[in-house]
Amino acid sequence: MTTDDYKKLLPNWPHDPGVYRFHDAEDRVLYVGKAKNLKNRLSSYFSNTKDMAYKTRVMVKHAHRIEMTLVDTEADALLLESTLIKRFQPPYNVMLKDGKSYTYLCIKNERFPRVFLTRRVIRDGSTYFGPYTSKFRVETILDLIKQLFPLRTCNLSLTEENIARGKFKVCLEYHIKNCQGPCEGFETEANYNGKIEQIKNMLRGNFGPVKRHFQQLMAHHAERMEFEKAQQIKEKLLAFEDYQGKSTVVSTTIRDVDVFSIASDEKNAYVNYIKVVHGAIINTWTQEMVKNLDDDEADLLAFVVPEIRERFQSIAPEVIVPMEIPVTDPTVTVTVPKIGDKKKLLELSEKNVHFFLLQKKKEEATATGKQTSAERILRTLQGDLQMADVPLHIECFDNSNMQGSYPVSSCVVFKNAKPSKGDYRHYNVKTVVGPNDFATMEEVVYRRYKRLLAEGQPLPQLIIIDGGKGQLGAAVKSLEALGIGTNAPISRTEANAPLSPSHPLTRSHTVTVVGIAKRLEEIFFPGDSVPLYINKKSESLKLIQQARNEAHRFAITFHRNQRSKDFTKTELEDIPGIGTKTAEKLLKHFGSVKKMREASTEEIEKAIGKGAAKRIKEYFEAEENGEVES
Repeated sequence: MTTDDYKKLLPNWPHDPGVYRFHDAEDRVLYVGKAKNLKNRLSSYFSNTKDMAYKTRVMVKHAHRIEMTLVDTEADALLLESTLIKRFQPPYNVMLKDGKSYTYLCIKNERFPRVFLTRRVIRDGSTYFGPYTSKFRVETILDLIKQLFPLRTCNLSLTEENIARGKFKVCLEYHIKNCQGPCEGFETEANYNGKIEQIKNMLRGNFGPVKRHFQQLMAHHAERMEFEKAQQIKEKLLAFEDYQGKSTVVSTTIRDVDVFSIASDEKNAYVNYIKVVHGAIINTWTQEMVKNLDDDEADLLAFVVPEIRERFQSIAPEVIVPMEIPVTDPTVTVTVPKIGDKKKLLELSEKNVHFFLLQKKKEEATATGKQTSAERILRTLQGDLQMADVPLHIECFDNSNMQGSYPVSSCVVFKNAKPSKGDYRHYNVKTVVGPNDFATMEEVVYRRYKRLLAEGQPLPQLIIIDGGKGQLGAAVKSLEALGIGTNAPISRTEANAPLSPSHPLTRSHTVTVVGIAKRLEEIFFPGDSVPLYINKKSESLKLIQQARNEAHRFAITFHRNQRSKDFTKTELEDIPGIGTKTAEKLLKHFGSVKKMREASTEEIEKAIGKGAAKRIKEYFEAEENGEVES
């Protein structure tokens, strides 16, 4: 797809958080990115491309399609991005390829459990909370837990026998009040486990009483003018309020599962697939299918589930679906979840499949609407100009000069009522001397269509000349010299040929040519002295004006560039053997041509060498003797 194709899709992209993937023509993942707002983030790739990094421009150029996965929160997008980068190793991602994972809070499965940070999830019965996208935040929460509930940090084996034998002695943590000494029996197991339960409640989000406690403590410090302590408590409280304890895209309670959901319309059905391995989403896919008249969603889902599992080589023992479906593999369990983490995964899949269906409908509606709009405009133009053919291919010419100097012309091309900028052409006028607009138009039109005929390229159905009868007559003269006839207007009843993107010319080497005079927007036909006036609000006149204005803009831009190029040219470049770089080097060294004339040959030789210096001095001497033509 081209950049213009992506820009057409922009209005249909969602404002939801999610992850996007750029794929190349071979369906290889080029880049994985996350976004709080997918539409805003993706639109940045197709606007202000000049300010974009070179590597990003290359990546967008090689992208063939974009795939998106919607999630619930920005934190979920960050986690899914990390998983997919490690899974696909995209060439344009430079971060997160090292296998580094996010942080969890672990409550160890042991007597007098420890609470600590970890990046590894070991399924030994321990309880894990997370993953956390911010290590700073989870460290803040862990510090707060330790302030509220003094816990042990050592890894001693605190069995009843070891404690009874007095095998351990309290450490510094006990003396500074960070631990209550369970290693010597100073704290009971029941009291310690009570604190662990409160910590679990807090990490699950049930920290209402704790929140009230901190609010009271913060107010107490404020009343005593202890503002620094009150601010510290406020920061701890904000950390709790912002805390995310659970993620949809990474789970410690789910291992290997396949998640499927389905959505359909009258003609098609769409099945979304989420592959979960070791509790993390590693792939997503949406399959499109054509429905038969008697197909229902359960039958379609039962048919496509084994196909998709085989395609992605899935060996997951469990399939999560929105409805009961039969499976042929007796080792696979089918689950229709009602609550819990599996239900959240199913809801995420359903969110993505409904978005995919909505996107398809919007794209179809947009394509149909644009096609209808272009067809309507071109049909109207065909009728207004009484053309035999629908003007799918239009070309417009304009001239530009400054009192006869720097004469140039432009040719702009419209296809299906839209500018085709890759086909634009500009011309330096070669044969015309002085301000002769008619001769300029004659030359340029001749050069344009001589080239098209020689290369066997199709002629346009409509040629627009910016100017009145004089410019139009000059253009027709060139066309006739090339054997290209001009179509006379026909009646509206004859202009009903079916519209097709590959609409051929019905007559060999014939075109419709019109001129548009700017003052009254009059339309002139060859050989007809009476102009045509099209309604000023007509879409067909607006299309002609758009082509005329675009040709004028393109000609003026080229004309200015040519003038600027010529104005910056130095007389040194008129000297045989002296190019632009040598001239720039001399001007930089001497500052002006006047100073260079006054310099000795040896001084010039030091700047550019003996041979070039000799040519320059000989030129200056010849100029002084009147031997150089002005």
